[in-house]
Amino acid sequence: MARENINHNNPLNAPGYLAWHVTQKGEKSFWNKVGAAWKHKDGRGYTLQLETCPINGRIVLRLPLEDAPETANDAGRS
Repeated sequence: MARENINHNNPLNAPGYLAWHVTQKGEKSFWNKVGAAWKHKDGRGYTLQLETCPINGRIVLRLPLEDAPETANDAGRS
């Protein structure tokens, strides 16, 4: 099966999920956006594109918030 190259920078091809690196410090969680995921055309998987690769914490995929401004650090998210 041939694979197609898809340009993920096209604004019409918005990601299905945003990837967040989450670290815990005491009772507080810190969320930093590290990438995004796009659904495959056949619906059987996702392509995950990371801008950075964290070495600790966890990566969480969340649906994008449609009305929220994009920020580098969403410390209030939990």
